Amino acid sequence: MAASLNPFPYAIQEPFSKRVAYFSMEFAIDQALKTYSGGLGFLAGSHLRSAYSLGQHLIGIGMLWKFGYYDQGRNEDQTLRVDWQQKLYAYLEDTGITFTVKIHGADVWVKAYYLPPHIFQSAPLYLLTTDIAENDEVSRTISYRLYDGNAATKLAQYMVLGLGGGQLLDILNYDAAFYHLNEAHALPVAFHLLQKFGKNKAEVQKRLVFTTHTPEEAGNEKHPMPLCLEMGYFNGLSKTEIQEATGIYDTLFNLSLAALRLAKKANGVSALHGRVARGMWEKYGHICEIDHITNAQNYSYWADHKLYEAVKQGDDNRLIERKKDLKRQAFLTVANQTGRLFQPDVLTIVWARRFAGYKRADLLLRDKERFELLIKNTEYPVQFIWAGKPYPSDQGSIDIFNALVHFSHQYPNVAVLTGYELRLSKLLKQGADIWLNNPRIPREASGTSGMTAAMNGALNLSTNDGWIPEFIKPDINGFLVPPADYEHLDINEQDNHDAYFLYELLEQKILPMYYKRHQYWLSIVKQSMEDVRTAFDSDRMAIQYYEKMYV
Repeated sequence: MAASLNPFPYAIQEPFSKRVAYFSMEFAIDQALKTYSGGLGFLAGSHLRSAYSLGQHLIGIGMLWKFGYYDQGRNEDQTLRVDWQQKLYAYLEDTGITFTVKIHGADVWVKAYYLPPHIFQSAPLYLLTTDIAENDEVSRTISYRLYDGNAATKLAQYMVLGLGGGQLLDILNYDAAFYHLNEAHALPVAFHLLQKFGKNKAEVQKRLVFTTHTPEEAGNEKHPMPLCLEMGYFNGLSKTEIQEATGIYDTLFNLSLAALRLAKKANGVSALHGRVARGMWEKYGHICEIDHITNAQNYSYWADHKLYEAVKQGDDNRLIERKKDLKRQAFLTVANQTGRLFQPDVLTIVWARRFAGYKRADLLLRDKERFELLIKNTEYPVQFIWAGKPYPSDQGSIDIFNALVHFSHQYPNVAVLTGYELRLSKLLKQGADIWLNNPRIPREASGTSGMTAAMNGALNLSTNDGWIPEFIKPDINGFLVPPADYEHLDINEQDNHDAYFLYELLEQKILPMYYKRHQYWLSIVKQSMEDVRTAFDSDRMAIQYYEKMYV
């Protein structure tokens, strides 16, 4: 593909004619393309799919990870094993474009690959790699692993994405009206723009928008200023110039704060997160406006359309049978991985997402006696599935995963699965009756897995965090843990409160309803499917970005 070739082999619709470059460290577009770790990538993948279907003038800029995030395997005792396997993608096109980014004073060669829109029905995506013959081994490792644990390597990754992505757009003659940072990883593109526009900060602010996904100040990355300067993170700008541009004079450079001071506008990813983000950052001063655009997922990709067809035709029997068929398919994977034979007529609870402490994978196990009663209930039988990937160096979360594996061995109706990527995610949402979501409030910025679960006939049982306050109407389209005065509860008290009410909901309401009042259950399922399709399809989200951010 020649550098000057128009990357848009489809018509751009007039409302979306402004050119946008969307930068993200990860894109979950298809199971076959392992360039993602979790929710941030799922969101970016849905965004590109909707941009394609809407005819938006938007291109993605990402990284081509040689080993992906990691492959989740099992040790001999069934515990988690982190595997690294080289990924090969014959369908990516070599653009023929190579250029250099100066890192640590040395030229690092970068090559750009192109994912044509027709492959996965997504907006054009350019993926950058340093794993080419022109580089030494150290430089090649920059694009080996998504979210490398080494701080210097991680900064180098951000430089390739931001500085390299900015250069690529110039080579393509793609005069973007907006440079959209999906999280602050690609912040160095702002320094590329500062140099491009004669160090005129106002010119950068006209073009930069920023989406923040992290509702905790401690979760926003900070790196030592000397290391950033030594590595060339600021694209040749001096310490004084960076301090003047960002207002950051600390020894630790705060990536999110810099983005908020260099962007025209920023957004949180739910209404609640928008409020939390404004409260977090307004004390710093001189930041841009923080609005919110609630995350969403691509209905066309995620939803089971046969379920929706049954609802449209008013055929409850067909709806029931289709859901059982989906459960049977999901349970083949359960049997294959764990040797457990789950039944399609048994209520199935699934907790599946990235393993992180605040998401509380093992919350129900705070009361093991009550869990034992739940899992051995013969009147109202249940099946339970856990799945998800911890960060490969997060030993605490790995320990929780492994403890769940050992715990599951005691019960034939409890399973812990590995390989939680797009394919397994979709299978589990199709196999779930209850999608369990219990983060500590207000630490989940959005949390979109429940959206795609609802698109597959699963009901959300959730704490009132992230996108949930905009969605759940208790006992009408889902089930909600009664909120407490979380600001005045310590972590232990909050966990006890939430676990208690999860059990109360399961024992007193959900299980009796599923087995004794199934028509009422179906009415909630149908309402959930309708509500999520209306408000939480990524087409709505992609349109809102043009209406609220690219203006």
